[in-house]
Amino acid sequence: MSTPNASSASDATQRRRPTENKAIPLRHPGRWIAAVILAGLVVWFIISAAQNEAYHWDTYFQYLLDTRIVKAAMHTIALTILAMIIGVVIGAIVAVLRMSPNPVLQGVAWLFLWIFRGTPVYVQLVFWGLLSSLYQSINVGFAEINLETILQNAFMLAVLGLGLNEAAYMAEIVRAGIQAVPEGQSEASKALGMTWSQNMRRTVMPQAMRIIIPPTGNEFISLLKTTSLVIAVPYAAELYGRATDISNSLFQPVPLLLVAATWYLVITSLLMIAQFYVERYFSRGSSRQLTQRQLAALADAEGVPPRNVTVTPNDKKD
Repeated sequence: MSTPNASSASDATQRRRPTENKAIPLRHPGRWIAAVILAGLVVWFIISAAQNEAYHWDTYFQYLLDTRIVKAAMHTIALTILAMIIGVVIGAIVAVLRMSPNPVLQGVAWLFLWIFRGTPVYVQLVFWGLLSSLYQSINVGFAEINLETILQNAFMLAVLGLGLNEAAYMAEIVRAGIQAVPEGQSEASKALGMTWSQNMRRTVMPQAMRIIIPPTGNEFISLLKTTSLVIAVPYAAELYGRATDISNSLFQPVPLLLVAATWYLVITSLLMIAQFYVERYFSRGSSRQLTQRQLAALADAEGVPPRNVTVTPNDKKD
C-alpha cells in the first residue's frame, strides 16, 4: 500500500522529467537544387577549360614542378616566415607600448601604426627599394657606417618591408587579445603574489592566445600572397616574379599564372591545416567536459542538458 508522500514524490518526478518527442527534421529541397546547379556549373567549367587550347595545359604541366618554380616557392616561404617573425615580435612590442601609461610611448606606437597602416604596402616596398639612393652611409659622429652593401640586398629589403607593415596589424591583434582578458584575472594573479611577467605568461597570454591565433593565421596566409608585391623592391626570385619571367620568355602568361596559383593554393592549404591544429591546441579548456553520469545528473536537475558541454565516457564504476 503506497503512502500519500510516496505518490506525491512519484508525481513530482514524472512532472520534472519531460516526455520524449520524436523530432522530424525539416526538408530543404532548395539546398539540393542549388547544390545540383553549382555542381553542374563546376563540371561545365572544368570540361570547358580542359578543352580550351588557350590554357596551354602542356606548358602548365611542363613547368608545374620545374626546378626554378620550386626554388621560387621556397623563396616565397622564406620571405613569409621571416617577415612574419619580424611582424610578431615588433607587433607585440608596439602593442605593449600602446597600452603603456606613458604618453610618450603611446605616441611612438601610434605614429608607427599611423605610418605603416596608412600607406599601401606596395608604396612602402617601392620606398625600401629606393632607400639606397637616399642613404649611402650614416655618420654617427665618431664613425661613418657604409650602407651600400646592406641596402643593395633586395631579399633583406623585401623582408623588412613586409615585416614592418605586418607589425602594424599584428600590434592591434595582440592588443585586442590582451585587452579581451577580464581584468579580474590579473587582479587574482596579483593577489597570489605573481609578478607582471608571471601574470602575462601564466594567466593573460594563455587566454589571449585563443583570440590572437585565428587572426594571426589569417595574417600569415595573407602575407604569403602579399609576397607577390616584392617585385616593387625589386626582388623577382619569389614565386610570382619567377613565373612572370618565364611567361615573358614564352609569351604564354596564362599557364604560368596557373602554375603560380597552384603553388599558392598548395602552400595556403598546408597553412590552413596547421592553423586548425594550433587553434584547437589553444582552445583547450574553453568548453566544459562532463562525464555521462554528471551530464545525466545535470539534465535531471535542469530538465535539458546545456549546449556548451561535451560528454566524455565515464570509465570508473560506481
